[in-house]
Amino acid sequence: MIAVPVSLFLIFSLLYFTFRSVKQASLIFTAIPMSAIGGVFALLLRGMPFSISAGIGFIALFGVAVLNGIVLIGTFNQLEKDGVKDIFKRVFDGTKERLRPVLMTATVASLGFLPMALSTGAGAEVQKPLATVVIGGLITATFLTLFVLPLLYIIFNSKINIRKKGKMKSVTTVIVLLLSVLSFNANAQNKKIIGVDEAINIALQNNGNIKAKDFEIKSAQSLKRTSGELPKLDFNAQLGQYNSIKFDQSFQVAQTIPFPTLFGAKKQLINAEVKGKELQSEITVLELKNQVRTYFYQIQYLQNNQKQLLYLDSLYNDFIKVAELRYKTGDTKKVEISTAQAKQGEINLLLKQNGVYLNNAYQNLQALMNTKEPFEVANDTDFKPLQVSTLLDSTAIANHPTIKALYQDIIIAEQTKKVEKAQGLPDFTIGYTNQSLIGFQTINGQEQYFNSGNRFSYVSVGVSIPLTFGATKARIKSLDYQKQAIEANTKQQQILLETQFQNAIQQYQQDLQEFNYYQQQALPNANDIVSSAQLGYRTGDISYVEYLYALQTATDIQLNYLKSIQQVNQSVINIYSIINQ
Repeated sequence: MIAVPVSLFLIFSLLYFTFRSVKQASLIFTAIPMSAIGGVFALLLRGMPFSISAGIGFIALFGVAVLNGIVLIGTFNQLEKDGVKDIFKRVFDGTKERLRPVLMTATVASLGFLPMALSTGAGAEVQKPLATVVIGGLITATFLTLFVLPLLYIIFNSKINIRKKGKMKSVTTVIVLLLSVLSFNANAQNKKIIGVDEAINIALQNNGNIKAKDFEIKSAQSLKRTSGELPKLDFNAQLGQYNSIKFDQSFQVAQTIPFPTLFGAKKQLINAEVKGKELQSEITVLELKNQVRTYFYQIQYLQNNQKQLLYLDSLYNDFIKVAELRYKTGDTKKVEISTAQAKQGEINLLLKQNGVYLNNAYQNLQALMNTKEPFEVANDTDFKPLQVSTLLDSTAIANHPTIKALYQDIIIAEQTKKVEKAQGLPDFTIGYTNQSLIGFQTINGQEQYFNSGNRFSYVSVGVSIPLTFGATKARIKSLDYQKQAIEANTKQQQILLETQFQNAIQQYQQDLQEFNYYQQQALPNANDIVSSAQLGYRTGDISYVEYLYALQTATDIQLNYLKSIQQVNQSVINIYSIINQ
């Protein structure tokens, strides 16, 4: 972010001071994106990411590419000073004159970096990206400098109406297409390479199901304040002749209060339900991890399977070439070529099918991660199966979210029963009445007149006792049966999980034995079979039928080797799911 922009600025500044022209400096500066095309393509072809070493390689590449541009433009300017006014002749003669210096500059630099590009010793991981960028960039930069740069010079320095000249429009179109290819491949290089742990973290942050479970937990938690809820306050008013012929008024306020134990029972029930929602969220998280791991390692398997199929396709391609050569010399018949082409067609179908599966797996993983950012699954050159990294113990099943959620359902059923019992207890009612008694009232043996302003009040207290005890007992009995059903289901689910765990361990051991067989015995034999069969068929020691059988045997072994790795990975994923990892 700092070194590359600074180097580009310094290059442009030096170009301007050299030619004293922004137009010519900009013209030579176009060599930089031209060279970057090859550098990006070279990284892409070798499967290398953009790194610090690659960035340094681009800086070195830009310098060499600009140098070639200076050589050409300087020659064009010199020819113009010498009196060559025809711009086409100037460009043609200048390019012809400077062809060898430009090619020599690129060739010397490329050959000098070639040992670094092919290095496998200490420091190769630093040398390879740098040398790859320089060599790949110089190839395209040299070609484009000799063709595109002269055309741009003509466009920038001639008075030709570009809109009326089809040739110039074609040149411009080519330049735009080249820059578009550069931009596309630069975006391809910017794809983020992720590992399985990073994919899981992204999914846990973005997945809609996880967010939905979080909202459900918050919804349950928000009900905690309802545990102390009272019934509605009753307010009544009376107006009219309810005491005498006078128009009296009164109002009453009453509040029903449940038995105090109901509040505590409701609070405990809500807490239990919140815990149940949290355990359901854990189940969703575990399922999401399982799905992400499944698609992640499926993508790795399909990527390696694609490489193997391409290798097998090359074997059959060599077979076809040898068969065609022998057919021309009269050593064999046409049927050998047809058979080889048919077998190669089968490999091509497998390649197309593998591509569809790979694309679907990427789409499913992206949907689980709920992200629109481009990414690539990290794929190590040495494709190996997963290893169970923890001590396997069936006691871990008790901590499985499914079992814990079932036990929590038992607690919820018990708390629900306590709430039902508390609701069957008496309710208390307290009220207050205030009224008028218009008329004469006897007070201490004397008649006194009371108007509407004189108020009389009293307090009432009551108890509500349920009479249908049988209904309450029936509901409590129903809850007992529900609790017993959940307990029975929990025990059965735990037994099933323990059985699945034992089966998963046995399946893992079986898959691991199959992988060890292919790795230690079958795969080396497959390589020997291919080498011997190729040599034997070229020398005529074996027939095409024997050669095809050998190739088919080797093909089956190599593809089954990759399948054995995928089976081990799936077994490990299944074990992790059972032990809540």
